[in-house]
Amino acid sequence: MKPRSFDPLKLDVETFAREGASLEGEWPATSLPRLAESAAPESDPAHWPPVRWTTRGETRTPKGGEPQIWLELGAEAQVALTCQRCLKPVREDLAVSRWFRFVKDEDMAAELDMDSDDDVLALARHLNLRELVEDELLLELPVVPRHDECPEPLPHANVEEDEAPEEERPNPFAALAALKKGGGKA
Repeated sequence: MKPRSFDPLKLDVETFAREGASLEGEWPATSLPRLAESAAPESDPAHWPPVRWTTRGETRTPKGGEPQIWLELGAEAQVALTCQRCLKPVREDLAVSRWFRFVKDEDMAAELDMDSDDDVLALARHLNLRELVEDELLLELPVVPRHDECPEPLPHANVEEDEAPEEERPNPFAALAALKKGGGKA
C-alpha cells in the first residue's frame, strides 16, 4: 500500500496522527506575512533564509481513556529585527519545538488548556500548518530585540572624562545662598 500524501496547507490532523505520519519542508519567509512584517526596515525578508519545519503525528491512548490526537511541531527561522538600542538590524534565530493535543471542539480545548500545561487545540477538518508555524514563530520573537554589542557606538554613549563641559551654568541655589548670607538684600 502506497503511503498517503498529506498537504501541509490542508492537513487532516486526525488521519495524519492515526497513521503516525511525518512531514518536513521549507517555506520562504515572505510566505509568512505576519513574520515578514516584523522585519527591520533595512532588511528584506526575501533575503532571509527559508523557514524550515517538521511535523509528525501520533495517537496516544492513556490508561483507561480514549485515544488522543497529538502533533509535534518543530520550526527554525532567522529574522532581522530592529535593535532597540542602536536602531540597526539585528539577526535573531528562532526555534520552536512543541507538542499539540487536538480535541473535538473549542469548548473542550479552552477547558483543557486552562487546566493543563499541554497546548490544546480544537480539531478542525483541515489545519493550515503554515499558519500554525507562523503563530509559533511570532511567539518566539524577542520582546526587546537588541545586539549583544551594537556594531556602531551609540551617540553620547562614551563621553570622554577629559572633555570640559560646554558651558558651566551657575547653580541657582548658590545664588540664593549668597542672598541669604548677604542679609537678603540684593
